[in-house]
Amino acid sequence: MDIILYNGKVITMDEDKPYASGVCIKGNKIYKVGNDEEVLACKKENTKLIDLQGRSLLPGFNDSHMHLINFAYTDSMIRLAGLTSVNEIIEKSKESIKQDTANASWIKGRGWNQNNFDEPRMLNRYDLDKISVDRPICFIRACGHVLVINSYALKMLNITGDTVQVAGGHFDIDANNEPTGIFRENAMNLVYDNMPSPTITEIKDMITSACKLALSEGITSIQTDDLDNFSDNDYDKIIKAYEELRDDGELPVRIYEQCLLGDLETFKGFLNKGYRTGQGDNFFKIGPLKILADGSLGARTAYLSEPYEDDSSTCGIGKLTQDQLDQLVLCAHKNNMQIAIHCIGDKIMDMSFSSIKKAIEEYPRKDHRHGIVHSQITTKQLLDEFRKVDAIAYIQPIFLDGDISIVEKRIGKERAKYSYNFKTLIDMGVHTPYGSDCPVEPFNVLHGIYCAVTRKTLEGLPVEGWLPEQKVTTLQAISSFTKEGAYASFEEDAKGIIKEGMLADLVVLDNDILEMESHKIKDMKVDYTIVDGVVVYDRMKQ
Repeated sequence: MDIILYNGKVITMDEDKPYASGVCIKGNKIYKVGNDEEVLACKKENTKLIDLQGRSLLPGFNDSHMHLINFAYTDSMIRLAGLTSVNEIIEKSKESIKQDTANASWIKGRGWNQNNFDEPRMLNRYDLDKISVDRPICFIRACGHVLVINSYALKMLNITGDTVQVAGGHFDIDANNEPTGIFRENAMNLVYDNMPSPTITEIKDMITSACKLALSEGITSIQTDDLDNFSDNDYDKIIKAYEELRDDGELPVRIYEQCLLGDLETFKGFLNKGYRTGQGDNFFKIGPLKILADGSLGARTAYLSEPYEDDSSTCGIGKLTQDQLDQLVLCAHKNNMQIAIHCIGDKIMDMSFSSIKKAIEEYPRKDHRHGIVHSQITTKQLLDEFRKVDAIAYIQPIFLDGDISIVEKRIGKERAKYSYNFKTLIDMGVHTPYGSDCPVEPFNVLHGIYCAVTRKTLEGLPVEGWLPEQKVTTLQAISSFTKEGAYASFEEDAKGIIKEGMLADLVVLDNDILEMESHKIKDMKVDYTIVDGVVVYDRMKQ
């Protein structure tokens, strides 16, 4: 059915025609963009008409980095986000266990953040022992870079103070050589590798349930890191799940898979099976090699060049050596794979740029579109490296909501002033696609736009914004959630702007976003989401 949307504020992101009042959709493509008279002239007997009544119509939102399957998997766990004390976690968990009819072997939870506790310390085994002493418990920190297990799980996994530590990770030991239950970075695999993996049917259910929620937020395209989620490390199963849903017409969001594959040998096996960036169609494509190179700021595992301001005993954790990083990047670049490297700390970012430059020098290649995921703790030199290398900066502006209160504590004011420099990167001409890193943060795009524009937490602090000179405009933030996302997946000729001939992926908001006061953007709603020319979400029908 053809659709005409009219009487609106169409923000096209097309430089040749930035604004319009109406759009006509025929099939899965945008047929006409113009004023009301022009688009209504395309009306036929069975055309669906949507009166926008002055509301904003935008290109569909593109979340440039999240973990879609992990989000759905996490949704089945005890929700620990927002809890403000260890005791609150214990009590909520006990209540959740009582209501758990499935009685799964592991008790799992996610979302705790010690920075929100009245006593800001990490959870430990003894806290979890108060929840259960006869079932294994695993509670994952909000960032996903630290977990804690109880004494029962430690015994079940046969982990003691004499267990060999894991390269690129660490599990904590107390003064008596006893594990505390805290596992960081690669050491988490000692736990994860002993958890059951879901079936392909269960994975498909996770994908569809997560996509339904994404559509309600106006998200029509997702760049997602899914392949290393489960203990079986069966990336073929994950890819097959997406492809089967696509083939059956049951994949409602466009997916660009950021391929986290663990190590060089696994990646070579992946390449030998013929997988390459760009393989697929406009609903499911293989994207970049994703490299997980360090941890998170909140957990003090982001790899810094100098010790943490609030813990001089550590610079964080580099999950790979320079040689390992060099080999992975060179192999990917040589085989025409795009590369996206998780870097939060400045040390690991410097190492990553070094690897990228070596690969480009050995195998010159234009338009590689390699990038740094998160791009948080930067220096003047590192900011300039983005421009020199022509690298993408994948940014999650919603991180400001949680990080504003801790960043200067972690790294000091001097290092902080060159970090989270969103506007500087844009001014330098760097491509900055925005995302959420969900489930680390929710994938509410309007919250992300608000944070980028105001530089405030969702509670409105600080009043003037943190590093206010780094505020971006509303249009710049919209571009980063639409046009820039399409660029990151080599799809700028198919989507990301509202233009005749482009895919009909659109979102209608409940008001005119360009007329909204910036502090009100976070309270806006999505009224309609359209994917491939079909209305897939209508808020009035929910």
